[in-house]
Parts: sequence; structure tokens; C-alpha cells
Amino acid sequence: MLEDGKLYIGTSRKPDDTINKPEYLDFKFGNRHGLITGATGTGKTVTLQILAESFSNAGVPVFCADVKGDLSGIGAIGEEKDWLRKRVDQIGFTDFSFQEFPVIFWDLYGEKGHRVRATISEMGPLLLSRLMNATDAQEGVINIAFKIADEGGLPLLDLKDFQALLNYMGENASELSNKYGFISKSSTGSIQRELLILEQQGAEHFFGEPALKVSDIMRTTRDGRGAISVLSADKLMMNPRLYGTFLLWLMSELFEELPEVGDPDKPKLVFFFDEAHLLFNDAPKVLLERIEQVVRLIRSKGVGVYFVTQNPLDVPETVLAQLGNRVQHALRAYTPREQKAVKTAADTFRPNPDFDCATVITNLGTGEALVSTLEGKGSPSMVERTLIRPPSSRVGPLTEAERAGIMKISPVAGQYDEDIDRESAYELLAKRAAKATQQAEAAREAEQAPEAPSGRWTLPGFGDEEPQQTQAKPRARSGYQRETVAEAAMKSVARTVASSLGRALVRGILGSLKR
Repeated sequence: MLEDGKLYIGTSRKPDDTINKPEYLDFKFGNRHGLITGATGTGKTVTLQILAESFSNAGVPVFCADVKGDLSGIGAIGEEKDWLRKRVDQIGFTDFSFQEFPVIFWDLYGEKGHRVRATISEMGPLLLSRLMNATDAQEGVINIAFKIADEGGLPLLDLKDFQALLNYMGENASELSNKYGFISKSSTGSIQRELLILEQQGAEHFFGEPALKVSDIMRTTRDGRGAISVLSADKLMMNPRLYGTFLLWLMSELFEELPEVGDPDKPKLVFFFDEAHLLFNDAPKVLLERIEQVVRLIRSKGVGVYFVTQNPLDVPETVLAQLGNRVQHALRAYTPREQKAVKTAADTFRPNPDFDCATVITNLGTGEALVSTLEGKGSPSMVERTLIRPPSSRVGPLTEAERAGIMKISPVAGQYDEDIDRESAYELLAKRAAKATQQAEAAREAEQAPEAPSGRWTLPGFGDEEPQQTQAKPRARSGYQRETVAEAAMKSVARTVASSLGRALVRGILGSLKR
């Protein structure tokens, strides 16, 4: 049943319910991406689980999101159950055995796994704009902010760094607009309000250091199995935009950091994107183009991306066309949109003359699916109605004690659990503001200081000292006004006449005292 170089998915059956043949996914086509779809409760999570198990046993690291919390059971050995044994006997899976798998738990909030972080700089202006649902004008300001940070040597690590930079831009909008383009104070204010909303939604847990290293989700164990990284997403799903943006950021990081490997014998990493519709909902055109580019080109980096969603219509056609391995569970067809989804799903398969895909999709049972994978020279196989094999690990969630025990012996234990707050844009801008304040105070003190004495002996009212005035001085004009040449000349003549007259009077007084 199990074959080298192939992943056993299940066994197909004919319309008369007789067993047909085992269905495989060739590992060398594992990086050609895939799609797992089906209505709630039809078995998508179990299909994801058995694919992750098989890739792990083949030495391929896996990253997946645990949306409902029940995927965590992949870290515990399976348990004997009636339905499981029935399926094993039904498909003749003689090589079946229970097994536990190497798991690393991750959590943006640090509650059910190791903390996952990224810096603002790594996120970039495009994804940050998507996260904040920014308008075109706001996105322009965000791009300018990143440009100013790059040129000014201001590391953007966490939310307070970006907030400090926006404050600086708002206070110096006129000067910065001359160099970088128009910066609206209203736009910077709107972005700051969106940042406050993100902070209240928990995004401050995500932005910061130490940032996640791609190498830590591409680990293998000493016995050669691939580690399965499970992201706890049950709480994260309360903020679906953050969930979708985070997974897209992670795919982009993989795309940028991994070297080109062409078509390896097996993938370097398999990435499961559960609830994939959250990635594409209300996404602007530029973001959809970015997603399409990453999906198309990341294959040459040895990464396979598998989208998991309820409806095939959730995935844009440009992306859907690149997903060569398909597992279609049952769909309901009560509404016009659901009927369209059934037709779309049926039309994407290579037809099988033994049955009508559109009819079968609505009649599939739990744990049953239409399966088509790439074979030969990369062409899709004929679609088959398949009974999915049962998983070797536990079906259902781990207990809190079991999860804590796995985290304690994790290979990344202690690396991401404590925050690091090094000097960045917030601290640097604060220092610059403090220095500017000190210089301004020093300048004011210099202006208010009395003139230095001339060194000559004077009498009150004569020479260099001005007579004490009891009347109030005239109010100074607001602003700085330059002295004219005529005014300066008149003041110079007046000072010369007063000084000469004073000296003459002093000499007269002293002369009379000598007589």
C-alpha cells in the first residue's frame, strides 16, 4: 500500500462500491501546490492531517494553522476507534499503524505556543497597508514613512516605532512634503487611529523582536522526519485580517529568503493555508497580484502551498489555475452560489467517464473526496472517488498538560518567549527631540543674557550703561525683524555722541575737583 516516493491518500472505489486502486500524490509534484475544499464537517481537517503526517515521515517540514484547535492531536499517538478500524479494513490499508509526530506549537499571543513575531520593516508598506485597510492616500503616506525610516537610519521594529515616526511626520509635514511629496496631517492622524485599533486587537503581540526565523519552521528531527509547525489560530481568527496578512507575510518571507532549487525529489517545505478565503476577501488588485506572484514563483524554491477552504470560488482563478493537486470533499448545492461552486469544482477536474463529477460532489460522505493529483510529466490524473485513509495520530485536540509538555522539550524553547526592545525609531526620535529642545533653550538663554561689560570705568547714565527706566518698555513686535542700514547708522551716531559728551563732562568735573 505504501510506496517509496509517494504519499498515500486513500483508495478509490467504483460506482458499484467495489474497491478500485490506491490513490497517491507523487512527492516530486508536492511543490506544485494544491487545494482542499469541502463543506464544514466533511473531513477537510483529517485530510490535512494525513497529508501533514505523510510529508513529515518523508522528511519534509510542514507549517499549518490550527483554526479549530483539533489539529494539535497530531503531536500524540493515535487511539483505537471503531470508525477508524472500519475505514482501515474497508480500504485494505495493511501498513497502517498508530504514530505520534514531532510538533512545534506557535502562537502570536504566546498562550498556546511559542511567540511568533515580525518587525514592521519586515512586514513592509504593502502588507501593513492591507492590515490597516488603508486608503490610497494613507498608503502613500505609509510608503513615505518607510522611505524616511530607511534614509534616516530609523529601525521600525514595533508599533511604537511606527507611531513615533508618524508623530514626527505630522509635526514636520511642510518640510518633509517638499522632499517626499505631500504629507497630509489628516492622513497621518487616520493611520495613527488605525494603529490604535490594531493595538487593541492584539497586533502589538505580533510586531517586535525576536522575529521568527524561517529556518525554525524548516527543521528536521534526528530520525529524519520533518517537524510539523502548528500555529494556534483559534484566538487569532477573531481578527481575520491579521490572520490572513500574517500567513501571507510568512509566505513572502519564504519566497525572499529561500534559494532556487528547481524541481526537487520532494518539497523543502509544505505550507497549509487554512480558511484561505480570508486571504482574498476584499484584497486590492496590487495585493492579489503579489499573492499570484508568490504562489507562481515559490514552487522553484521547493515550497508547496496548499489552500484549505470551503468553497473553490473563494480562490481567484489566477491562483486556482496553479493548484495541481486537488482533494474535493462534499459540497452543498441549495443556493445559486453553491450550485455555481459545485459546477466550478467539477469543471476543474479531468473527467472520469464512470461518473458525473457535479452529481457525485453533492453525494460524497464524510471522509470521502474526489481526488486528482499530478502524474507522469505533470499532467493531472483522472479524477477518482476516494475513501481517505485514516490518520495515524490522534483525531482531536491535546490537553493543556500535553501541549505544555511538548512545548517544554521543543527545539525552540526559550528562543522566542521573551521580548527584546533594542534601540529603534522610538528611542532615536526621542533623543533627537530632546537634543533639539536643549539647543532651543540654550539659544533663548543666549538671547536673554546681558551684554558683556566694556572694561571702562563708567558712571550711571553715561557711557556704556543705559539709564534705568522706570516707565514700561514698549512691547516687542512678534516675530523676527531685521534692522535697516539707516537705523543701524543712526544708533551708531547716537552712541558716539553720547559717549563723547559723557567723557567731556567727566573730565570737567574731575578738573574742578583738582583746583
